[in-house]
Amino acid sequence: MKARYVRISTANQNHERQLINNHPNEKLYIDVCSGSIPFSKREQGKELFYSVALGEINYISVHAVDRLGRNLLDILTTLQILDKAGVTVKIDSLGLESRIGDKSNPAFKLITTVMGQIGEMERETMLERQREGIAIAKAKGTYKGRVRGSTQTKKEFLSQYTNVIKELNAGMSLRKTAKLCDVSLGTVQKVKKLI
Repeated sequence: MKARYVRISTANQNHERQLINNHPNEKLYIDVCSGSIPFSKREQGKELFYSVALGEINYISVHAVDRLGRNLLDILTTLQILDKAGVTVKIDSLGLESRIGDKSNPAFKLITTVMGQIGEMERETMLERQREGIAIAKAKGTYKGRVRGSTQTKKEFLSQYTNVIKELNAGMSLRKTAKLCDVSLGTVQKVKKLI
């Protein structure tokens, strides 16, 4: 069976561009998390590995290398695990597949290593700019930041997803609710757990 892995950093980001090449026969795995979180520790990443271990998934599509992670070692580890399981990984933005027939594709490994390194550098650059911006805002006295220890209440969280609650109460599946409401599967799962 084929699968598509999608990752967005925050729930308010749109993941539609990662679904442009989506096919109806692909099983979707959508994570809402930072690219710095190791693939094997992500909710849907774990589920995908489990499906691979059961032999249910033999082909995975992903929009770009940085969707797998922003840490080169983690990306290479993930790809190695999938390759050892005989799973073909396709990076849509590169038009490359990790396997040719039943052999590993050396060109894929070279290019994904370079692209993974670029993704890691982009994250480091973004964090550096963020730190610089915070330092400037603090110097001007305009930096507020999140109040330490503050959290959203259950009621506040659920009030943001009334459409998700409506679909779930109508008996809609988790994946269809996520698509209809344009939120991540993880968000739908969290809403279901809280209602």
